[in-house]
Amino acid sequence: MSETAPPGTIRRRAAHARGLQAEGQAAAFLERQGFEILDRRVRTKAGEIDLVARLGELLVFCEVKQRADLASAAFSLLPRQRRRIGRAAEIYLAAHPELSRLAVRFDAVLLAGDGRAEHLPGAFDMDG
Repeated sequence: MSETAPPGTIRRRAAHARGLQAEGQAAAFLERQGFEILDRRVRTKAGEIDLVARLGELLVFCEVKQRADLASAAFSLLPRQRRRIGRAAEIYLAAHPELSRLAVRFDAVLLAGDGRAEHLPGAFDMDG
């Protein structure tokens, strides 16, 4: 007798898999631009940071958004999420003092269902 997962669990697993795939695409996109990916899916008590990347003396906290089109992806980055990412970045920096001398920026990578990607450097600041 096989057990079937409840519909909510199936949807959560599918969303998780899509998120991992989108973050992988975004990481590859940033690497092609010369960034080194330092961390992925960093969990803090304030929330999660999708990607932490470095380009020379610049440390980037990056939110990844995937939607059907790039405009929808851009509009899905809400002020509340931006503030949460800013708080999570503070926690991350406190745990990684060796990175504290670097300039910090908050970027977004937008992914569309048709495969297009857009990098938004400085998409928001620490306060959201």
